[in-house]
Amino acid sequence: MTAPATTRTPRRTPAERARDLALIATFAALTAACALTSVAFSAVPVPVTLQTFAVLLAGAVLGPWRGTAAIGLYLAVGAAGLPVFAGGTGGLASFAGPSGGYLMAFPFAALVVGLAVRAAGRRGPLGTGVAVAVGVTAATALTYAVGVPVLAARTAMDAAAAWTFNWGFVPFDAVKAALVVVAAPAVLRAFPMLRGARAPRALAPEIAAA
Repeated sequence: MTAPATTRTPRRTPAERARDLALIATFAALTAACALTSVAFSAVPVPVTLQTFAVLLAGAVLGPWRGTAAIGLYLAVGAAGLPVFAGGTGGLASFAGPSGGYLMAFPFAALVVGLAVRAAGRRGPLGTGVAVAVGVTAATALTYAVGVPVLAARTAMDAAAAWTFNWGFVPFDAVKAALVVVAAPAVLRAFPMLRGARAPRALAPEIAAA
């Protein structure tokens, strides 16, 4: 009688861990660079930026944990006072402002996209694109669900007015989401190692029982 094999993914090597850290730092820097491209279209200080593009892309190409870590690092650097948030701002006060809810939702948005892409597995470009589309849609809805109530709480707007104001972001966010849906499968196809999957190693391929 033969027992089924027990498998597990081996621990990541020092080189792989170093690569992970480099990718996390790179996407944190990319998010900071995208935040500096901002346009305000009303008196409320919640500008349109490319931040969300970088957040969604990080989750899609780095996966749920590295993507979340990259955005978490970005927020930590900004909270420490470096001017990496929209408009060149930084510090803890940014989280207490009208856009604080959107900022706090970013790591969860990256996580949602990463989980959606991981759940799809190693599909072709079309399957990956569909998974990214589902992920970015859910992540954007989550960002709004967290960001809008904070916006209302930090301004004189009531909930209905805050949601009406938020609708102004939807066309811009739709364009950024579409760019991620196009870019992420291409990046993963060009750099398959970003998926981070490795072949499992059999620990006990065959155990004979008397």
